[in-house]
Amino acid sequence: MFNVKKIYEARERIKGVILDTPISYAPILSDISKCSVYVKKENLQITGAFKIRGAYNKIASLSDEQRACGVIAASAGNHAQGVAFSASKFNIKAVIIMPESTPLTKVNGVKHFGAEVILAGSNYDEAYAYAKEYGEKYSLTFVHPFEDEEVIAGQGTLALDILDACQELDAIIVPVGGGGLISGMAAAIKAIRPSIEVIGVSALGAPALKDSFDLKKPIDSISVRTIADGIAVRDTSEITLKYMLGSVDRFISVDDEEIASAILFLLERQKLVVEGAGAVGVAALLHNKLPHLKDKKVAVVLSGGNMDVTLLSVIIEKGLLKSGRKMKTTVTLVDKPGSLMRFTEILKDLNANIVHIAYDRTSVSLDYGDANVTVHMETKGMDHQQEIHRMLKQEGYIRD
Repeated sequence: MFNVKKIYEARERIKGVILDTPISYAPILSDISKCSVYVKKENLQITGAFKIRGAYNKIASLSDEQRACGVIAASAGNHAQGVAFSASKFNIKAVIIMPESTPLTKVNGVKHFGAEVILAGSNYDEAYAYAKEYGEKYSLTFVHPFEDEEVIAGQGTLALDILDACQELDAIIVPVGGGGLISGMAAAIKAIRPSIEVIGVSALGAPALKDSFDLKKPIDSISVRTIADGIAVRDTSEITLKYMLGSVDRFISVDDEEIASAILFLLERQKLVVEGAGAVGVAALLHNKLPHLKDKKVAVVLSGGNMDVTLLSVIIEKGLLKSGRKMKTTVTLVDKPGSLMRFTEILKDLNANIVHIAYDRTSVSLDYGDANVTVHMETKGMDHQQEIHRMLKQEGYIRD
């Protein structure tokens, strides 16, 4: 079991540096999941994620000599910003190695705090290997995102905040990547209120730690693929696995479709921007992955909000299509004056709002004198789309 005393010491170190982020009742999510849900909004933290807790605690615990040499870290983004911010507070050098695919918003977030950024490797594990080598070469202290007791202790302070704010909880749901957050949180939870169920949620596309937890032995993945880049860890940490096996009650996974729907739900219904890694707990509740929590009081950690806006735009667009609020259809018209006007008049009469239209008369699949028209429309749900389909079929634009 992790030494809980370290977590209390960490809370004293980080006090006054990090934000006391809110934890709020989520009525809509509670209604959907049939349990009372409270969301801990670490997406509103100074650096946009909980990682600042562990990073600051680690750097604060270094000797003056170690700090004088500087620090180095490998991260997909949130740990990087935590280290960069913390290093700036101590006015020391920080070098951050990030995977080459890291979203620009996270790269810029790190640079904003004055750290040097080097892009290396196709994923976290390759960036990590480069960082270890680079750090040894230039005598920089490596700040690991999860395989470090001071980092784990800092992350564990999040549990203390939740337990102080919420009484009589039945369960706490925690996102899992490398396992540092849940290791620290579970240690605190089981020491203070052991009856609370600790539930980890990972991305299905990054299965290493989940598989290892199930089989109770370290198993690495060949590759990872998930929109939740903050928890896209390929290799299992024996250290965090050991802590998790001793204190985590349940561990489940959610897929990218479920994560995407949770991101959109949080944006639209909770007015919160939450990245994929931070949304996995909500995804589990939305998609009934934890039915045993019915009528229970549950806290969910929204671990980060550093969302790549390009990915967010894709998620929004796909979400609108799936929910029937956008529709795309292609019809073939006779290529003569008035044909397109008649087609658009039908759509106008059906209250479909055209947002994009493409006209193609050169496709080799078309007969001479015909044209394909592809229309993107805003619609009012599936019933509305079925009405549009029926009318276009009735008018001869769509054939079975």
